[in-house]
Amino acid sequence: MAATLCVKVLPKQGWLPLIQTVRHGSKAVTRHRRPMHILKQKLMAVTEYIPPARVIPPGAYPPQSKQVQEDSAFMVVMKRNLKNVFQHSKMVAVVQNNASNAEDMMMLKHRLHKHGISVKFFPNQVVRSFIKDGLFSNMAPLFIGPTVLFVSEEPKVKEMLSTLRASPQMTLLGACIDNALLSAQGVVSYSKLPSVSVVQGELVSGLTMLTSHTASLLQRHPAHLSALLQQYVKQQSSEGAPKAEEAT
Repeated sequence: MAATLCVKVLPKQGWLPLIQTVRHGSKAVTRHRRPMHILKQKLMAVTEYIPPARVIPPGAYPPQSKQVQEDSAFMVVMKRNLKNVFQHSKMVAVVQNNASNAEDMMMLKHRLHKHGISVKFFPNQVVRSFIKDGLFSNMAPLFIGPTVLFVSEEPKVKEMLSTLRASPQMTLLGACIDNALLSAQGVVSYSKLPSVSVVQGELVSGLTMLTSHTASLLQRHPAHLSALLQQYVKQQSSEGAPKAEEAT
C-alpha cells in the first residue's frame, strides 16, 4: 500500500509537467550595423586608402612572345587572286549559297556570264584574313557560312538582281559597288537609280534651258527699250506735223 502511494505521489523518472511556463520575447541582436550619417559616409569614401599598384620588377616574368603563323603558299596565291578581284572590279557582291546543287550553280553561272558577271569561290578564312586591315574591312561580317562572290568590271546591279530572282537558293547579303559598301536593301535602291548617260542628258538639257532663258532675259530689256524709243519718235513726229500745218 505504501509502495503504491509513493509511486502515485513521486514523479516518474524523465517525466515532464503538462504545463510549462515559456518566456516569449525578442532576443537582443548586436550584429546589425548602426546607421552611419551621410556626411560621415562621404568622408569615409573620400579618405579611403587606395594602395598603389604593385610594380613588377623587370625580368621577373619571362617575355611574352607572340607566335606569328605564316601563310601557306596556297593561301598566298588565293590572297593575290582576291586582291586582283577587288582592284579590277567595280562590283563585288556577297551571296549566300543555301545548298544549291551543281546543276543550279551551272545554270546560274551561264545566266550571269551573259551579262559579264563572273562567279568566284574563296574560303571565308582567306577572305577575312585579306580584308581585316584594308579598305574593305567592314565586309567581314558578311563572310559567314557558304558564300559566293559575284564580280563584274562594271556595276551591273539590275542584271544581277533579275538573275537572282530566278535562283531562290542564292541570297544576297551585301555588295561593294564603286568602293561603297551597301546592304541588300541598298543594292535594290541602287538598281532603281537612272544610268549615268540619262543623268548626263538631263544635266545638259537643264543647263541649256538655263542659258537660253538667261539670254532671252538679257535680250528682252534692249528690245523693249528700242520699241519704246521708236514709239516715242512716232508720237513726236505725228504731233509735229499738225503744228507745221497750222504755222503755214
